[in-house]
Amino acid sequence: MSDQLGVTPGPFLGHLPIGEPTTPPEGSIVGWEIFPFEGDLKVKALDRPELPEPAREGESGPDDCEQCARPDESFLWTDSHWRLSGRNGPTAVPSMLLLMPRAHHDLADLPPERAAEIGSMLQRVERAVMSLGGIGRVHVYKWGDGSAHLHIWLVARPEGLMQLRGSCLPLWENVLPKLPEADWREANRRIAAAMAADGGTARV
Repeated sequence: MSDQLGVTPGPFLGHLPIGEPTTPPEGSIVGWEIFPFEGDLKVKALDRPELPEPAREGESGPDDCEQCARPDESFLWTDSHWRLSGRNGPTAVPSMLLLMPRAHHDLADLPPERAAEIGSMLQRVERAVMSLGGIGRVHVYKWGDGSAHLHIWLVARPEGLMQLRGSCLPLWENVLPKLPEADWREANRRIAAAMAADGGTARV
């Protein structure tokens, strides 16, 4: 099977009901305790594959990258190799952060010296977030479908909210009431200060 451009889809699509209605199988996520929705749900039909895939933001290099163009002052914390960003406005959970290298790389082409730092950087950010208090866990996600500049999400789950465990946390964040802006800004300030205590510069 080829699409209209003559590009053959990869080997992992043949079992999927492209363009056809489907229902969630028994035991699927819609029945899990952590799933944030209830009632009659309809699974969308899968669109045909888009091949070749559309280019991501920054795909052509640093000159076309919004993250590269951002000044350090727009981040929470920076050092010579890494930058830590918050969201543009208040979040429903205590913290949603993006850790990214200063230079324009995705994970596959990240220089070895930067790749070796990822573990320690994630530890630093998690400790900074946990220092807020009232945090149950800090989730780590790497999606990368929107931007070609590597960005690793760190999302804080409020302590005690067991329905927010696991993979549905970003969905819950999207539907719950947002924090008061003053509280959100204070959390960002404290995270930046905690990061700077171990080096780099707090920007808020």
